[in-house]
Amino acid sequence: MATTTLIKGARSTRSTIALKLLMAASGIVFILFVLLHMYGNLKAFSGELAYNEYAEHLRTFGEPMLPYGGLLWILRVVLLASLVAHVGAAVALSMRAHAQRPVKYAVKKNKASSLSSRTMRWGGVALLLFVVWHLLQFTIVKINVGEGGQAADVTENPYRLLTAAFQPEQWWMVLIYMFAMLALAFHLHHGTFSAIQTLGFTNTAESRARARVAGWVVAIVVAGGFSLVPLFTVFGVIS
Repeated sequence: MATTTLIKGARSTRSTIALKLLMAASGIVFILFVLLHMYGNLKAFSGELAYNEYAEHLRTFGEPMLPYGGLLWILRVVLLASLVAHVGAAVALSMRAHAQRPVKYAVKKNKASSLSSRTMRWGGVALLLFVVWHLLQFTIVKINVGEGGQAADVTENPYRLLTAAFQPEQWWMVLIYMFAMLALAFHLHHGTFSAIQTLGFTNTAESRARARVAGWVVAIVVAGGFSLVPLFTVFGVIS
């Protein structure tokens, strides 16, 4: 009986480690993607021509080996697979933790945990909803909530579609994006630290401190970078 219990415990531990590694790996994929996406967004500061040329370059990249838009579809497949893996692993780990954690321990841990870790669940759900809206607005349907409506010269022009979304009249849209970036910052901070920890690079107090700093650097750079275009557009710097 004891041997059977030990075997089950060992299997459960290995499975938990595998799930954490899966979360770390898929999280790293997302971090690399948002850095690339942020770089593309910041092209808006170079003007309409540079921004649209970059958008077109992504669609023609790899031709003729890849079809038109091939790179974007590869990225979409990789991101979708990473999303399924990330959410699935997160749900599985959460269910295991809830089933195994005594009530007193849960309360004590919640008090000691960071704000970033406590907001991971609702922040993840908020980000998922935001991503759905973001894709509808700029990729799938190309919803223009600003001036020009669904006119082709706006919806088929990446730069104009971007800037039309964050005009002063659409200040509420900017607020939505700022709240989303706040959720992203907390998620990236805790996620970066957790990924470094899972990969075994936080064995000392000094390395844990460096991992936390790395989490804040990633969070501030990415969330701050994404916030620049909406803010500078609503205040008229980008037009």
